[in-house]
Amino acid sequence: MLKKLLIALMVLALVVAGGLFFLARPDRLDPDEIAAEGSGDATRGERLFWAGGCVSCHAPSKSKGEERLKLVGGDPLTTRFGTFHAPNISPDREDGIGGWSLADFANALQRGVDPEGRHLYPAFPYTSYVRMKKEDVADLWAFLKTLPAEKGAAPANDLDFPFNIRPAVGLWKLVFLGDGEPVITLPSDASDPAHAGQYLVEGPGHCGECHTPRSFWGAGGLETASWLAGAPNPEGRGNVPNVTPSESGIGSWSAEDIAYYLESGFTPDFDSVGGAMVEVQENIARLPASDREAIAAYLKAIPPQGGDVAQ
Repeated sequence: MLKKLLIALMVLALVVAGGLFFLARPDRLDPDEIAAEGSGDATRGERLFWAGGCVSCHAPSKSKGEERLKLVGGDPLTTRFGTFHAPNISPDREDGIGGWSLADFANALQRGVDPEGRHLYPAFPYTSYVRMKKEDVADLWAFLKTLPAEKGAAPANDLDFPFNIRPAVGLWKLVFLGDGEPVITLPSDASDPAHAGQYLVEGPGHCGECHTPRSFWGAGGLETASWLAGAPNPEGRGNVPNVTPSESGIGSWSAEDIAYYLESGFTPDFDSVGGAMVEVQENIARLPASDREAIAAYLKAIPPQGGDVAQ
């Protein structure tokens, strides 16, 4: 009897393991969700490059000027789960992504799957990039291919158990990747700039990845009911601020104040940008003024969050 029970348990374990393996398999984009190879425009792609903050993770530490375009990987991201190292995404064919196709890039950017079929960790914000238009993905790819090809592979990630079990990321994606729909339903009278800002903030700008709290002690997806309400710093030092239009957020700022802050780094009370936001602000300052104005319009149109907001 005991022998039969053990056999039954082993069979059940194999069935469960097989089911989990099936569920965790990489899920790639359908061909019609990817723009035609070679269709991207590098000039348009440069705007997406700065909006997406690629240099913040992939450029050499403390680099300036043209050195910021040598995307060999930047500072390690140290979190409660371990240390992540951003890879070389320069056009080098051996150490970078020069051997990739547009489809390879789109699947990495929007599905978190590399050309070898490995799941990428969501420290890479594909849960936001999934909202990007396929034409914009093609434009960004075209721009990346114009940058210097640089040698040098990034170190491997150093993660604690069980976060080092990469196939488990496939199960995480089933719950948290999302389908690319907008996070917030804007008011019916929201302006065109607010809608344009929604795309930038929720998509390539991936602002929610830092400014929104996460479920499951920071290991889960974004708690969209508290969208942009502030969150613990993923690197463990302090908090990322509330940027909603509430008293505990930036409700006292005008749209013009927000746009000027994004351009100059100066707040309405003459303080200056600090911490990780320094590089983010420098990136956004490279965008057209209309993009900064659109981001400001969106941030004024979203629901206020914080302890001062009536529930």
